[in-house]
Amino acid sequence: MAGTRTDEITGERRKLLNVAYRLLGSLAEAEDAVQEAYARWYALPRGRQEEIVSPGAWLTTVTGRICLDVLGSARARRERYVGAWLPEPLPDRAEWAYGDGTDPADQLVLDESVTMAFLVVLESMTPAERVAFVLHDVFRYPFAEIADVLGRTPAACKQLAASARRRVGVARAPMTASERADAARQVKEAWETKDIAALVDLLDPAAVMTADGGGIVGTALRPIEGAARIAQYMVAIADKAPGLELLVRSVNGMPGLVAQHAGAVIAVASFEVADGRVTRIWVVRNPEKLRPWARDG
Repeated sequence: MAGTRTDEITGERRKLLNVAYRLLGSLAEAEDAVQEAYARWYALPRGRQEEIVSPGAWLTTVTGRICLDVLGSARARRERYVGAWLPEPLPDRAEWAYGDGTDPADQLVLDESVTMAFLVVLESMTPAERVAFVLHDVFRYPFAEIADVLGRTPAACKQLAASARRRVGVARAPMTASERADAARQVKEAWETKDIAALVDLLDPAAVMTADGGGIVGTALRPIEGAARIAQYMVAIADKAPGLELLVRSVNGMPGLVAQHAGAVIAVASFEVADGRVTRIWVVRNPEKLRPWARDG
């Protein structure tokens, strides 16, 4: 019986990691939050553990509270962050040979709730809104359970989720997977040939590119606005990095671009597409956020 319960508790890890990544936008922070939740479980006296009817629900509640605390402190940390902060991009393990199969990224389900566009919108929410929205709208937890995480009434949690939902509804533009794939391929071809005119044509006139170097590698510290400026910036990057190789790969479950130099991934780009044109580009260059993309050896 004890062994069965241990298996049940261990089996919750994947779900908890998926919840925590969506709440935090950081694989490293998500893993830390889940580890802390398990540490608190194993620190409970045996008698207290046996009193808990659903260890999975307990672990989810504790993980949610830990993530809520992390989100609160993250705002202050990100104010000190060099340049723009973007969520960590994730590869599709089915198409990207990396690691030894034990990487936490292996446990993540890549769907619409982890696209870069979606995670960036989540960043605009208050910590409480984000927790209420993700737990209810993404993972279908009832507001009564979310109330235990947030320390608020179920009615208040419902209001928080509704407020967050309005942000998502305004921010998300209609698009299809084929539109994203076509955009990624066309951007790749124009970028490789350093065709500024083609790039400008692919980009919405009001497009915005945001890059995250974390102060570790050089990149634009502020968003670049406008198709022409973005195209010129992209070509300038290509000029400075001869031998740059671009690959169309899944990024957080959607077609994106991976840039390699001398066999190492140096940037991962995601796109937002509307009406056949790229409206947003998010480029992660911070090497600490590209660890899941490191190949063996």
